[in-house]
Amino acid sequence: MTPSNAPHSAAHPVPTAHPDDYEVVVVGGGAAGLSAALVLGRSRRRTLVVDAGEPRNAPSDHMQGYLTRDGMSPAEFLALGRAEVAGYGVELVRDRAADVLRDGDGLAVRLAGGRTVRARRLIVATGLRDEPPGVPGVAERFGRDVLHCPFCHGWEVRDGAFGVLATGPLAVHQALMVSGWSHDVVLFAHSSAAGEPSATDLRRLAAAGVEVVRGEVTGLRVEDDRLTGVRLADGSVRARTALFVAPRAVPHTGLLERLGAELHETPHGTYPVVDATGRTSVPGVWAAGNATGFAEQVVNAAGGGHRAAAAVVGDLIMSGVDAVLAREEAAQRV
Repeated sequence: MTPSNAPHSAAHPVPTAHPDDYEVVVVGGGAAGLSAALVLGRSRRRTLVVDAGEPRNAPSDHMQGYLTRDGMSPAEFLALGRAEVAGYGVELVRDRAADVLRDGDGLAVRLAGGRTVRARRLIVATGLRDEPPGVPGVAERFGRDVLHCPFCHGWEVRDGAFGVLATGPLAVHQALMVSGWSHDVVLFAHSSAAGEPSATDLRRLAAAGVEVVRGEVTGLRVEDDRLTGVRLADGSVRARTALFVAPRAVPHTGLLERLGAELHETPHGTYPVVDATGRTSVPGVWAAGNATGFAEQVVNAAGGGHRAAAAVVGDLIMSGVDAVLAREEAAQRV
């Protein structure tokens, strides 16, 4: 057994002297943030998770595609995750990270509740917000029978009467994709922002059995709390049981922007430039989950959080080793 007065090796965390000092602060308590926290807790790193409690998939009753968790409600998944990471000593606080700045060799994170915590490393897992198209009734049913991802919801609505609301240049692609779950698909050419389908697009849509209906969509028909139709500007209603839309993605990149992280534009928003582990251009700062891209599903986000945390642990260990060597070299020069 190691004596209690033995010096700490660089590979093991040194107990912090102040309750607001952490080795790692994780901002965001969704799949990515909690997965990162699990790895950090199991690696004996003093970790704080700051969670505003606004997961992207909150409107959905279930999540899909996560082996052994298929069909579980997002709320239950997160509750189990919080309990699991707490078992490894990870601290969790319901608050919002309002600001972050450099503080010596670490980072200071100011919380909306007034507390300021310090971290040697930071993992940003703040996700994004989906803004559904502004057609009346769409936002209210988003995540139920107004959907955006066939991999998330296609099985549940399979073989139904699908509609696809064209609001951007990827509408044809979306209509072709959802045709894999139903042979009854209508592409509503709703917005000029989607552009006019090319001759090739029209041939591909026809080959997939997708009908194109022109005219502005003005609302939905809902009966007994179920979508039953899509209403057009001419007053006609086309019977549909599911409507696929392309929400506008609003990534939560404010903290990264304040730190000066390099960002890049994508068709689905502006995200940080990261390496394979999620390391950003800012020293000591990683990003994971939907903070790095629109298409990160729960299972992908969890994997990204795991990779980021493993890289952070390695970085802390190696920097600790290098610090010991630097001190030894300095002592030899005296």
